[in-house]
Amino acid sequence: MNFAFYGRVSTEDQQDPKASRAWQLMRASALIEPSGGEITHEFFDIGLSRSLPWKRRPEAARLLTALRDQNRGFQAVVIGEPHRAFYGNQFSLTVPVFTHFGIQLWVPEIGGPLDPDNEAHELVMSVFGGMSKGERNRIKVRVRTAMTAQAELEGRYLGGRPPYGYTLVDLGPHPNPSKAAGGRRLRGLARDPNTAPVVERIFEAFLNGYGIFAIAEMLTAANIACPSANDPTRNRHRSGIAWSKSAVRTILTNPRYTGYQVWNKQRTDEVLLDVEDVALGHTSIMRWNPGEKWVTSKAPSHEALVAQETFERAQEILHRRARSGAPHRKHRARHSYVFSGVVFCGVCERRMQGQFSHGDAYYRCRYAKEYALANKIDHPGNVYLREGVLIDPVDTWLASAFSPANLDHTVAAIAGAQVLDEPAIRTKQVGEAIAACDSKIKQYRAALDAGADPALVTGWIAETQTERVRLELQLTQAPKVPRRMTQDEIRQLVTALGDIVAVLRNAHPEDKAEVYRQLNLRLVYDPETTTVRANVSLGANRGEKVGVRGGT
Repeated sequence: MNFAFYGRVSTEDQQDPKASRAWQLMRASALIEPSGGEITHEFFDIGLSRSLPWKRRPEAARLLTALRDQNRGFQAVVIGEPHRAFYGNQFSLTVPVFTHFGIQLWVPEIGGPLDPDNEAHELVMSVFGGMSKGERNRIKVRVRTAMTAQAELEGRYLGGRPPYGYTLVDLGPHPNPSKAAGGRRLRGLARDPNTAPVVERIFEAFLNGYGIFAIAEMLTAANIACPSANDPTRNRHRSGIAWSKSAVRTILTNPRYTGYQVWNKQRTDEVLLDVEDVALGHTSIMRWNPGEKWVTSKAPSHEALVAQETFERAQEILHRRARSGAPHRKHRARHSYVFSGVVFCGVCERRMQGQFSHGDAYYRCRYAKEYALANKIDHPGNVYLREGVLIDPVDTWLASAFSPANLDHTVAAIAGAQVLDEPAIRTKQVGEAIAACDSKIKQYRAALDAGADPALVTGWIAETQTERVRLELQLTQAPKVPRRMTQDEIRQLVTALGDIVAVLRNAHPEDKAEVYRQLNLRLVYDPETTTVRANVSLGANRGEKVGVRGGT
């Protein structure tokens, strides 16, 4: 009999994949060879946690796919160790697939093929799954306890990127003899002569009254590389263009600048990948721990960049500012902007802000100045667009959608864009079910007229009528939903408005703004060509350029 072998190398005990595969394969071969079995196919996962379900392990998933192939080339599957193959309830979720395709599963602890109808076999495998889960949990507890002791008692650097202002130095052979024999070295934090003065400057400026944003502006103006630009190999996901407020805040709140080692600021939580399909297992998410769960060394472990008193004063200022900040309340705008929220800068693609100047409404973008990027991005200091030069061209363009030549297309698009919400969809489904009941009753009565058994047909009619009454009750209790307008109704409404351009021109600015938002209007202003790209969504996207200063 030809066998497929499945194994997995553990990530918890960091075994050598080659050695782990060899002894698992040897154990599997010893089980099947007395029965004339031969391993002809191998599936071996490397570097994956046992907690991952089979569908998310590449080799295990490939094995499950091979089971469906009638020309798979093997009649049974053998595993080297159940602890490594099955975790928790994975056995009960996986074995039915083997049984469905008629593939035997051989396990050393069973002594041969597994009998899916044997309760003892199922109990043994369930125990191994529980033991595998318990072993993983014990390893996690041991590792976390050891790392807590190393950080708190020894002040040991436990990995991760060094904080801005520090660099990593070699502190000698690793204290673990086995790791030292493998060439592992112990590393620690040391003052970085290039970036440490910047950290000191940040704390000094903050205590002298500078805000976080002002400090970021100051460092960018001085051409000082931000943390991601200073260490690009560890920050490939960041642009490193300039100092951000978050970078300054992170430095101000990092207690490791006081010379003490701090660990466990973050934790890894395992959450369900899909709450609707628990069998898919969990995924890992990094989350911040509260300050009381941080582990701090009892003694200084590296050179301090700021004094403990300085750091505590900075924290007091941050907390005081957070407490004294007034709650944000939404205020009514003093001025109404027709294109509020729909005008975007073509250079940086951010929304432009409304601003009144000398009685006229403008839209302004100050991206470069506000984010300290003027010396790094080719963006004007200020981009302005006057609202008045845009209103008539946009209104005329929008009104063209209701011209005689485009009216049919526009009406059809509006009718098709009406979206049914959940209650409306449910009401429609109930109505269709009632119509189906009426159709059945009609058919049953026709069968009765044709000579069918009266007792049988009468029972069918009674059941269907009962169902119809239940559905009608659902309709009466359902919330009222707006009815979809027909194309004729939409056409009559548009015709009743008359001159669309005049209607838009005479509308209140806030009403016009709401109309533009409902149309999903998007205006992108290019200051170099002084043109605006206008797009709306009426079932299908349309767009064209509109001149704002006499352009095309």
